[in-house]
Amino acid sequence: MAVGLDDVKRIHLIGVGGCSMSGIAQILKKQGHVITGSDRERSQFTDRLEELGIPVSIPQKGEQVEGAELVIYSAAIKPDNPERAYARAHGIPEMERSVALGQISARYPHVAAISGCHGKTTITSMLAYINEEAKLDATVHVGGFVDLLGGGVKVGDGDLFITEACEYVKSFLTLVPTVALVNNIDNDHLDCYKDQQEIIETFARFCALVPPEGKIIVCRDDEKVQRLLPLLDRTPLTYGLAEGDWHADAVEFDSLGCASFDLVHEGNTLGRITLHVPGTHNIINALAACAVASVFGAGFDSMARALDRFRNTKRRFEFMGERNGVRVFHDYGHHPNEIAATLEAASRVPHKALYCVFQCNSYTRARTLFCENVTCFANADKVLVPDIYPGREVDTGIVHARDMVKGINAATDNALYIPTFEEIRAWLDENARPGDLVITVGSGNVYAQTRKLL
Repeated sequence: MAVGLDDVKRIHLIGVGGCSMSGIAQILKKQGHVITGSDRERSQFTDRLEELGIPVSIPQKGEQVEGAELVIYSAAIKPDNPERAYARAHGIPEMERSVALGQISARYPHVAAISGCHGKTTITSMLAYINEEAKLDATVHVGGFVDLLGGGVKVGDGDLFITEACEYVKSFLTLVPTVALVNNIDNDHLDCYKDQQEIIETFARFCALVPPEGKIIVCRDDEKVQRLLPLLDRTPLTYGLAEGDWHADAVEFDSLGCASFDLVHEGNTLGRITLHVPGTHNIINALAACAVASVFGAGFDSMARALDRFRNTKRRFEFMGERNGVRVFHDYGHHPNEIAATLEAASRVPHKALYCVFQCNSYTRARTLFCENVTCFANADKVLVPDIYPGREVDTGIVHARDMVKGINAATDNALYIPTFEEIRAWLDENARPGDLVITVGSGNVYAQTRKLL
């Protein structure tokens, strides 16, 4: 018989320095568990945990698991990790992170699960701000660093749990949602899904987890979400740029590419929303957050105040610094649709030339998404492509960064292969001029590598 969270008191988390894992640690501590954790190195997340009285051991050693009744590990922690090996050798049960998150969600009467291949971190972060303004006292679990939270979690005392719901390896199927939001569906994670149809069908399984009295909320603008609708057991609530139960009207952009718009609900204009994050995609994210918040009783004034306060989470169009008069930004986007949205937002920011540095973090993603019909870089004057970051994969020689450059140039003829970030910095020093803008995109180690450009 499998051991669950309700069966144990003392829990050890391996990889507790990750954003999601550190949030789970804080939630479990609030719920009465005795929590310890470990990681390979210190971070702002491990520092925060120790401030809260959760001891974190660095580095990881098997004996640090001694006395635990359960070990929770993140997907990045392999079976040969010394602490996982110790747990197996001593009969200590193990639980993967997404399973733990699902069991946590089952402890709340009301659960809003925010899904979609793109935008879920931003939407959940916006909901964290609305939660504060509307005094919902929810527990909010975000997969990114939110300044308001000082991390990725807000542990509330209420009966509402708001969490990201990730489709990778179908992990969101562990959740127990009463409200499920689907922002979009895309052909991502083809290393664990056989094709796009399986992805759509898995989102249908996720929506089917919502009880009859719950709500399903979807973005009507997304073509693949439209293919999801016939698979649902009810008519969902909808949102979209120009149509839907929730939509935007009278959209205007300021000089930095940030939108303001009238929020319309079922034909009634509620008032004006002003955003301080750029791009059309953030209008859609804001509409999604308002639709979810309304289910739990948040009023328009709370939504408007919260969204006026909201700034991007780290790694979402984050300003990194300036070198030789050239501003450098970074965005986590790693799928063509995410990159297109990021560059659309960047195009609205005043600049002379726009340079995009794209590091792909997966050989599978490079081969399936970036070698043919690559139109997402159209807004960039030049795309600089370094070597592929391996991520979870091993280089078998099936694809190279030069193949991506060929695919990009077939569509927009603006890409250049430059193997390393040191060489990219040298190229920018020679070619970029004051007033130009550089945006680095990707989900590998490009965030750390971006600092080399400065």
